[in-house]
Amino acid sequence: MSADLTTQALKAVELAKAAGADEAAASINQSRDVTFEYRDGALEKVKDTTSQGLGIQVYAAGRYSSHQTTDLNPERLTSFVSEAVAITRALEPDEFRQVTPEELFANRPDVDLDLVDASVADISREQRLAWCEALDAVATDHEKVISATAGVYDGSSQSASVSSNGFSGTRQSTYCWYGSEITLRDQGDKRAEDSFYVGGQHIETLPEASTVASTAMQRVLSRLNAEKGPTVKAAMVVDSRVAGSLIGRLLGPANARRVQQGQSYWAELVGEKAFSDKLTIIDDPLIKRGFSSRHYDNEGISAKVIPIVEGGVVKNLYVDTYYGRKAGMAPTTGSSSNRRLATGDKSLAELLSDVGDGVYVTSWLGGNADNTTGDFSLGIRGHMIENGEIGRPVGEMNVTGNLRDLFSRLEMVGNDVYPYSSTLSPSLVFAGVDFSGV
Repeated sequence: MSADLTTQALKAVELAKAAGADEAAASINQSRDVTFEYRDGALEKVKDTTSQGLGIQVYAAGRYSSHQTTDLNPERLTSFVSEAVAITRALEPDEFRQVTPEELFANRPDVDLDLVDASVADISREQRLAWCEALDAVATDHEKVISATAGVYDGSSQSASVSSNGFSGTRQSTYCWYGSEITLRDQGDKRAEDSFYVGGQHIETLPEASTVASTAMQRVLSRLNAEKGPTVKAAMVVDSRVAGSLIGRLLGPANARRVQQGQSYWAELVGEKAFSDKLTIIDDPLIKRGFSSRHYDNEGISAKVIPIVEGGVVKNLYVDTYYGRKAGMAPTTGSSSNRRLATGDKSLAELLSDVGDGVYVTSWLGGNADNTTGDFSLGIRGHMIENGEIGRPVGEMNVTGNLRDLFSRLEMVGNDVYPYSSTLSPSLVFAGVDFSGV
């Protein structure tokens, strides 16, 4: 099948060249996605969809455009590509838009990333129902349950990409996720809710469905009788499950596009000691079975391990070819892959014990962060840390500050990496964080 996709992508590039394009790059994707959702003891939703599409980038007379279609009929595709080239030639020139230089295709790794589980294609309706029923049995087994939703999500995807200056590559992966979302009756008209889902490319790596639902139930039970949190300056422990979101906000403007447009506080940080020496973030596309593992990025740039921050020192930014040219920066990669953080040697329980008193964050509830300044305000819920242990549940709190300053206050990192994410982060401990609440 990959060979067929490559042939089709190559044909699209040839059509573009024949229509007058100087250079072209095309990608064809095919995917299948299956959803089973069980709600309050009954099957509520079943969806089985397949999709395909072609995207083509056209470079003609110093001009550039990109186009997408889901119609791969040969005759209509010829017309589509011809029109795409004609549209491109009518646009304003952009000297910085050029096809990815072929030297960036060199040294592509060939390590087996193990992203395909053949058994995913053979998952039966009966198996999906069995998982749903096992999840539902635990999720509804409590007197305070108002509602519970169990979900199973699986599928596969494959793609082929070709450029007129020598790039050719294919990708293939599978996935399977399942879990539960539970709502319990709380005090008065209040409700407590939480969820837990697990997933990966390989079914064999997943815990039993009943275990997953039990974790979801434990999480929601811990939310009962939650109160408004206090206004306080205290240590903040961020659970590994939600630490990845905070890392994502930190790195959001760490790219050439934001820098070139004057919208990044990372602009002058490369080579500087900008954060705590406890912070090390590596972009690693070569992790076996990683959620964002790859041999090349969306521009065809060969994958490599890239240190972003090492011991608090900024080493690299995400630099694509277009904004790299505009900003005078050498390309690294235009998009993130797996991000792994350096870990410590302490468990979550040991981190909490060392902190003594503070706030343990288990969820982010909206908010924003300014890419230019790093200032942020985020809603949270979690627990007070009391005498080194998880205490009363709290919510309706905000944490405010500046991301650069916050990560300069990173005091400890745990050893409890959350595995169900492309950001492999342990729990994080920050000192002197401002919380607003009651």
